Amino acid sequence: MNNDNAMLRRERSLLVLLGLICLGLVAGALYMQYGLHEDPCPLCIIQRYFFLLIAIFAFLGARFNSWRGVRLLEVLAALSALGGIVTAARHVYVQANPGFSCGFDALQPVVDSLPPAHWLPGVFKVAGLCETAYPPILGLSLPTWSLLAFGVAFVPLVRSLARNRRRFA
Repeated sequence: MNNDNAMLRRERSLLVLLGLICLGLVAGALYMQYGLHEDPCPLCIIQRYFFLLIAIFAFLGARFNSWRGVRLLEVLAALSALGGIVTAARHVYVQANPGFSCGFDALQPVVDSLPPAHWLPGVFKVAGLCETAYPPILGLSLPTWSLLAFGVAFVPLVRSLARNRRRFA
C-alpha cells in the first residue's frame, strides 16, 4: 500500500510538471505574438486552447488523492493532447500545401466567436493566416514544434494510463 501511495504522489507530481510545461508553451506563443510580432492564426489559437486544456486537466488531476480521479483527468488530458495533435497536423499540412486564401481564413469567425476571445482578446483573438510561415526554429516550423509537444504530452499520458489501469481504487 505504501508503494501505491508513493506511485500516486509521483504521478501527481508529473501532472503538475506537465501542466507547467503547457503553460510555458502558451507563454512562449504569447512572446512570439507580442515580442516577435508573429500574429496567431485560427489553428494557432485552437492549439493554445488545447495546451491550456491539458494544463487545466493536469493541475486538477494533481489535486486528487485517489487513482480514480487522477486517471479520469489523465484521460481528459490525453484527449486534449490528441485534439492538439490533429490540429497541429492540420496546420503542418496547410503550411506545406498553401492555397489561395485572399486574406481571409474560414476558421477565423468561428474562433473569434468563442467566449475566451471576448474575455481575453489579446490571447485568443485571431490576427494572422494559417498559411503564413514564420522563420523556423532549429529547422522546424512552429506547427511542427507544436505537433511534437502534443505528442510528447500524449504518449506519456497514454503509457501511464495503460501501466496503471488496475489502480482505480
